[in-house]
Amino acid sequence: MVLVTLVVVGHAIGLVEATAGSHWVYDFIYMWHIPAFVFISGYLSKSFEWDRRRMKNLVYTLLVPYLIFEPALFYYRRTVVGEDVTGPLWIEPHWTMWYLIVLLMWRLITPILKLHWLFLPLSVVVSLIGGLWDTEALMFPRFLGLLPFFVLGLHLKPRHLAHLDDVWVRVAAIPTLVGIGIMALWTDTWAETALLWYDTGYNELPIDNEIAFQTRLTVMMVGLLGAFAAMSLVPRRSLGWFTVMGGATMVIYLFHGFVIKTVKALGWPDFTAAYPTLGLVLTVLGAVGLALLLASPPVRRVLEPFTNPLGWLEARRASHTTPQAATPSPAAGPTAGPTTAAPTSDAPPSAAPSPARAPRDASAPSHPGAPGATGPEPLETAGGGAGPATPPATTSSDDRGPASTP
Repeated sequence: MVLVTLVVVGHAIGLVEATAGSHWVYDFIYMWHIPAFVFISGYLSKSFEWDRRRMKNLVYTLLVPYLIFEPALFYYRRTVVGEDVTGPLWIEPHWTMWYLIVLLMWRLITPILKLHWLFLPLSVVVSLIGGLWDTEALMFPRFLGLLPFFVLGLHLKPRHLAHLDDVWVRVAAIPTLVGIGIMALWTDTWAETALLWYDTGYNELPIDNEIAFQTRLTVMMVGLLGAFAAMSLVPRRSLGWFTVMGGATMVIYLFHGFVIKTVKALGWPDFTAAYPTLGLVLTVLGAVGLALLLASPPVRRVLEPFTNPLGWLEARRASHTTPQAATPSPAAGPTAGPTTAAPTSDAPPSAAPSPARAPRDASAPSHPGAPGATGPEPLETAGGGAGPATPPATTSSDDRGPASTP
């Protein structure tokens, strides 16, 4: 829930990019937020194999939502909000939709990636080379650039993550995040904001070619440290209603963009320009409130069928065809056998893990609304966010960077 809430906050900050302090908040979040989201998605993908059930779950929880929400958000932005978005649908993912298709591709190669730990250092090399691509087709640069975090999640065991509970780790986490916060003040001095999105080619950045690889590697290391520092500070115990809301990750991920773009169309950026500090504070608080609203049980019940329509229809069909136990007649006495159990749907969990708890070994898939092993996943991460408007100091288009980050 924590990570997907930050997704909403990151996208909402695109509404106040001209506000003092927004660049720092945005860069701080994106330095470690996407790496954490991808790492948890990898961790929850351990059980994925090329079998019929899991492939079906992949189609239900990632492919179908992508095919539906990609054009839905695209045309909403063009017709309702009036944004000049372009590009072929489905081939070039728009804004937030990139994570669904990239996670799907990661999942498909998971059985290979988890065969040996040597795929981890190899994924780092692939990530560094990935910066040579600047295509937006299927967000391939992000597929390559963020791959190390996904592979690391596949290979770390529960015993490794148990060290996040060590006292010295939690103590070190605070100065680590403070240090990253300080680095975020001068992002464009030692790197570029666009590097935090992992979708921008080296040739598009004002960085000398000879240090481009080194700079990306530094960004990756900072992201990894920040991700583990943040996860070590998240309580492992259940936080009651907040933890339960983590099951609505996919609902939050797929629907928050429509709300943010509507707020933009209503003129919120103009208000924040007139009242910078107040605008930034209200935007962040509003983003948190939006995430909680979308995750609330009443809203979730209404919207969740849209995040997995095939699974929802299958479950309803199963419930309607479940045989009912015959009512015994008084003369016949009590029935001899138990009532027939109703068949359950094979629909997979949501696509994103709940960041409120440390990742656990997932022998079985989870769900993105709380997608366990599927996620956008975090939608996962899971969690993953990007901003709806052109990100601060960006060299990318509106559909990349904050506008397209998890």
